[in-house]
Amino acid sequence: MDFDFQLAWSIVPDLLKGLLVTVRVVILGFVVATVLGMAVALLQRSPSSIVRRLCAGYLSFLRNTPLMVQLYVLFFALPQAGITLPPISTGVLGLGLYYSAYIAEAWRGAIDGIDRGQWEAASALDIERSTTWRRIILPQALKPMLPVLGNYLIGMFKETPLLAVITIPELFQAAKQVAGLTYHYNEPYTVMALLFLLISVPTSLFFKYLEKRSHAA
Repeated sequence: MDFDFQLAWSIVPDLLKGLLVTVRVVILGFVVATVLGMAVALLQRSPSSIVRRLCAGYLSFLRNTPLMVQLYVLFFALPQAGITLPPISTGVLGLGLYYSAYIAEAWRGAIDGIDRGQWEAASALDIERSTTWRRIILPQALKPMLPVLGNYLIGMFKETPLLAVITIPELFQAAKQVAGLTYHYNEPYTVMALLFLLISVPTSLFFKYLEKRSHAA
């Protein structure tokens, strides 16, 4: 089948609306995942065995169940327990929780990779533990985390088609609707792929730039 460039151009505005929804959900989900992942990584170092076991259970559950199942639970099962969230909020929470489990492990590895002497020097200088974390440990842990965070952010964009199951009008859903209305499939899905590239490639380059800046600093 010939590719209809005129049709492809005409559907760009509709797909851009879906792209904006995708970007919004992914960015908010990424913030949730990064912050929550860091919190879990810190809690894993808690002196309380109960807290450490809870963290282990949290990570095990999220890493060993599919994202689609988790989205179904959040969107369809929680309302039966009296908790109803809008689709966008569910998508943000679903992506944030799922990826927080992976980012938590990355944070843990980055923190464990910091030389023990940094802790000893901070203790010798009588620096408060909260200040040690905020001003010494976490800034150093962030440097090796940058490429990892970039990869997970791009991965989140690739997972967004799953959000269609909870009625979020993201990019894939928009392309699917256009295909259903026009009975043309090459054009909407090709434009969709190009729009994903338009987001993922600059994102990858941006995190590589940040990584180089961090090593140069």
